[in-house]
Amino acid sequence: MSKNLLILDFGSQYTQLIARRVRELNVYCEIHPYNKIPDNFNFSAVILSGSPCSVNQNDAPHSKMESFNKSMPILGICYGAQYLVKHFGGVVESSNKREYGRANLSFFDIENPLFENVKPNSQVWMSHGDTIKNLPAKFNNIASTFDVENAAFHINESYIYGLQFHPEVFHSTEGLQIIKNFVVNICHCSTDWTPDSFVDSSISNIKNQVANQKVVLGLSGGVDSSVAALLLHKAIGDNLHCIFVDNGLLRKNEFEDVLKQYESLGLNIKGVNAKEEFYKSLSGLSEPELKRKAIGKTFIDVFDREANNINDVDWLAQGTIYPDIIESVSVNGPSVTIKSHHNVGGLPDYMKLKIIEPLKSLFKDEVRRVGASLDLPKQILNRHPFPGPGLGIRILGEIKESKIKILQEVDHIFINGLKEFKLYDDIWQAGAIFLPVQSVGVMGDERTYENAVALRAVSSTDGMTADWCHLPHEFLAKISNRIINNVKGINRVTYDISSKPPATIEWE
Repeated sequence: MSKNLLILDFGSQYTQLIARRVRELNVYCEIHPYNKIPDNFNFSAVILSGSPCSVNQNDAPHSKMESFNKSMPILGICYGAQYLVKHFGGVVESSNKREYGRANLSFFDIENPLFENVKPNSQVWMSHGDTIKNLPAKFNNIASTFDVENAAFHINESYIYGLQFHPEVFHSTEGLQIIKNFVVNICHCSTDWTPDSFVDSSISNIKNQVANQKVVLGLSGGVDSSVAALLLHKAIGDNLHCIFVDNGLLRKNEFEDVLKQYESLGLNIKGVNAKEEFYKSLSGLSEPELKRKAIGKTFIDVFDREANNINDVDWLAQGTIYPDIIESVSVNGPSVTIKSHHNVGGLPDYMKLKIIEPLKSLFKDEVRRVGASLDLPKQILNRHPFPGPGLGIRILGEIKESKIKILQEVDHIFINGLKEFKLYDDIWQAGAIFLPVQSVGVMGDERTYENAVALRAVSSTDGMTADWCHLPHEFLAKISNRIINNVKGINRVTYDISSKPPATIEWE
């Protein structure tokens, strides 16, 4: 039986990074809220995440430790370590100073398997306001920094460990080695979770789940829905019916180009022009969340109508991926709404379809690796993520057809420029934003008062965090010049140098 790992999320900003590091080791893991230990997930080891909370708060997050087998390996990280200390009778106190940033291990137990192949004075990353003052009985201190005595511990005659630092972040230089020591060497988790194995198991699961029934899938042109389509196609063939809706908010020529790409893959696909319906639903709306909801509702209406034209459909397939789920559900239930994910949360009751989400356990980079395993064409595989609401959330304020046409031209120049300068493949996501401001300009001898756009390009691995790209100034100068000279209505181009967090990748 495969040995998987459970990550209990206490609300840390780094929880997703823990999962990513574990999966780099080809070990399957899942993140679940600390208060919702799953009954249907076979796991043999647990990692307790960090948290913005203090273990000494009256309402501190509390998990049911008795749910775990006494012999089960457990690793507590930051809050998770402090939680173990307090649970077993130790003392955690507020630190006189915030322990934050780089530190170095002044001591660690070289005989302890958690620190196998870790170099002396290894750099680690601290991020906590409380500190472990006294360890409980049977707890051994196995690491210290110059400022933190109890930087790591091990409970005698057990496989339970705690780290006061964060091994999952980049600044912990040998953090992955420490995680590997726990996950692989101590827990003996299975290291057989690869793209090829995922494809094989997914196709088998889809065949068993769907059998000879029909599935309908809304394609977007992006890598997520494309990989989902190929998996389903390999499993059920022409029983998969794909629908590609033109909502009028796509990139320039995207509707025609994407249809051709999908037809070359042998997919059973229908293109639907629904521009006017979407424009009508968006009329008069400026607030971002209202626009998202209007686009989502119209898409469901159009999709439902088209799906009803297919006889005897039982299933709806969605390209939902793991970050969609993580951002839509927090440790306390529904998260504070940053943005609505139109592909998370199911369908209206009237659609009466069962949902299948073959990619819901994958991060974006894992989806790409699966797509490569399926021989997905590079022009789709390497395509930047594009939001479900399309240009509708890249036009700030009310959406008008005239603004869409302007933004399509700007975006076209920007994206083609990135490809021309061999920059496209080094960027996670790029696009243009139509700003709700006008500015004074001079063209020839004439004064202009026209619109401004912002260009956005970020680097990331899964979209959970992102850094703005340091594009060459020569490139930005040429692209700005091309946009202003070729797109009527634009006289100013800006470049967004905000990272996520605190900003989001999209502006709305």
